[in-house]
Amino acid sequence: MKYFLILALGLLLGAGVAVFLLGVPRFKSTPGVAVGPPVSSEVTPDTVVISVASGFFDDLLGVVFRDLGPPAFNLAEIDTGARVATYQATAMQQGCSNTITLVSEGSNNRTQVHFANGKILAPMVFSGSYNLLGNCLQFKGSAQTSIQLRFDQQNQTVYGHVNVEGVNLEGVNPIANNFVTVFVRNAIDQRVNPLELIRAPQLQLMIPVKASNGAVKAHVKDVHAEILDGTLKLHISYQFSGTRESAG
Repeated sequence: MKYFLILALGLLLGAGVAVFLLGVPRFKSTPGVAVGPPVSSEVTPDTVVISVASGFFDDLLGVVFRDLGPPAFNLAEIDTGARVATYQATAMQQGCSNTITLVSEGSNNRTQVHFANGKILAPMVFSGSYNLLGNCLQFKGSAQTSIQLRFDQQNQTVYGHVNVEGVNLEGVNPIANNFVTVFVRNAIDQRVNPLELIRAPQLQLMIPVKASNGAVKAHVKDVHAEILDGTLKLHISYQFSGTRESAG
């Protein structure tokens, strides 16, 4: 009984230290409204359906890790409040990098994007280090995340918001576990969100009609998504309008 009381106290203390040093996680808001499923199974004439398979992202991530190198987030560049400034300076002096680096695989997991159970799942495998009260804490593990799609009609942009649903760490004591978990959540939210997945130039259409001395423009009205096992289908609905070129 005594052991469990000490363990519980340690967990609470670790959480308190993490909140004191890093502050309460301040999650960024992502523009637009949540993208939901299509209202009807029938595709209307003003709608374009784009299908993306999970393998597309496997190839994309493969190029990132192979040609560009693993993405790394520097804690010193993350807005975690003035309370960590002293610890950051000390860490750099002691050679502790204060970074989190995404890796392609490890911890019995793989960094990938796949579609299953009506969700966009994106597990992320990482390693890193952080100076915790004068000690360089090395950590590695994985984060279970999902991506929520949002459409901003004004900016004609489809965004993705990464939600961290859980963090698994290897070989980290319970007190440090709380601290690193807050750090990982902050790092992903502040350095990754919001994701600009499809921008206005990719969404909007303009078809020149020379015989009529003008063009047909297509403005996106709405975006819906079907998330099937292994495939994402985006239903993009357009509103068309004609514009004439000015004389002279």
